[in-house]
Amino acid sequence: MSELRFEQVTVRFGTGSRAMTAVDSVDLTIPSGQVVGLVGESGSGKSTLARAAVGLTELAGGRILLGGVPLRHRARGPRPLQLVFQDPYSSLDPRMSIGDSIAEAIPRTGPLSGGSARSAEVGRLLELVDLDPDRASAHPGVLSGGQRQRVALARALAGQPDVILADEITSALDVSVQGTVLNLVRELQRRLRLSMLFISHNLAVVRYVSDYIAVMYLGRIVEFGPAADVLADPQHPYTRDLLAAAPRRGTLTLDAEETDAALRAVADAEPADPHHPPAGCRFHPRCPVGPLVRPDRELCLTVDPTPEAAKRRHHTACHYAATALQAVDHVQ
Repeated sequence: MSELRFEQVTVRFGTGSRAMTAVDSVDLTIPSGQVVGLVGESGSGKSTLARAAVGLTELAGGRILLGGVPLRHRARGPRPLQLVFQDPYSSLDPRMSIGDSIAEAIPRTGPLSGGSARSAEVGRLLELVDLDPDRASAHPGVLSGGQRQRVALARALAGQPDVILADEITSALDVSVQGTVLNLVRELQRRLRLSMLFISHNLAVVRYVSDYIAVMYLGRIVEFGPAADVLADPQHPYTRDLLAAAPRRGTLTLDAEETDAALRAVADAEPADPHHPPAGCRFHPRCPVGPLVRPDRELCLTVDPTPEAAKRRHHTACHYAATALQAVDHVQ
């Protein structure tokens, strides 16, 4: 087990006026043997961060460390990080049997280098993800989406990684199958004491498997802390919005009939253009307790709250984290 740490990680795409910073100076730690749930809406930079960790996307700045040692991505050799992709229908080669796909990921040196040992390991991994070892000769085309995602998990485990990065692995599955895959992920993590970055846009999914929760908005982490604490007492207005979007008792809902024009405006606002993020706090155009609703909070328009986040509870990137909650509660 090893700690995975992102230090001031930045990823940019494009050049000139259309250049976009998809991940902006992100600091994030996945403790050894723990699950960090990374949540945020589409386009927030979650998948880009995971792809950067496994070397599929080049860093523009910062560094990524595993066990305190900077990662060096190589075309060959051991891969201590394994990424499980979102779409189970495109992550497996349709021309290869699932046994061959899993065997391909097993290290070619060491005790599993022999043919019989590799076959036995493939069978063990299939059993580990609740699939019949006799299915090793089957091709992905005859499997359901849930079964393919189980194969993808087995393939990731075959590489004997220190950390698994699971990128929206249930979002492409039927609702009836999502629960069984989540149960499997939680069981595997507990049994094998895996370190895991579990990415989702759904807080209801993240709360089920995570020890810690990180909230990402427009390329930055805006809140991070133990899952139970973040869910019970969120400090950032964006986290509050995400919780409100997942129906449950006691969450904030803004009724257009009951709120003033300013609150309706920010509630209906679209996410900012990632090519041209707002100055100051990036969430301020959508914030229900920000300067568009509270004119006295001009600070949010010009000053970025991220540099001082470490001094606040849950490392919250909000100038008014404590008072913001009181103001939102008053609206309810």
